[in-house]
Amino acid sequence: MSPKSPILHLELNGGEAPAYARRAAHDFLERPVQGAPAFPPVAVDAALLVISELVTNAVRHTSGGCVLDLRRTAGGVDVAVTDTSSAEPRLRQPGRQGEGGWGWHLVNRLATGVEIRHRGGRDGKTIHVHVPR
Repeated sequence: MSPKSPILHLELNGGEAPAYARRAAHDFLERPVQGAPAFPPVAVDAALLVISELVTNAVRHTSGGCVLDLRRTAGGVDVAVTDTSSAEPRLRQPGRQGEGGWGWHLVNRLATGVEIRHRGGRDGKTIHVHVPR
């Protein structure tokens, strides 16, 4: 990965954070940057769903906001969401009546290289994933 890879860094908080993250990520992925073409629509949709799930869970299940970092690569986009909770996401039985449980399944299905890194000496973690182009 080149240090000159285009990046997006957002500090997010509150109920509007997922929608703001989706809009910013959509703009970031849709346009050509530094000679690299825009992402195909299906890859943009997959990335937006992963980003939305990670940011939603971060603001819903932690005491603070989160930080979203995106880095475009030749093969896709690297996504990192850092939040204030050390609790790891867990797979649970998805609800059929709208009660949730689908997000972590979707992240693990659409993304590769899913990794959870705990922040040393402080509460919190960063979830890293890669969404292929």
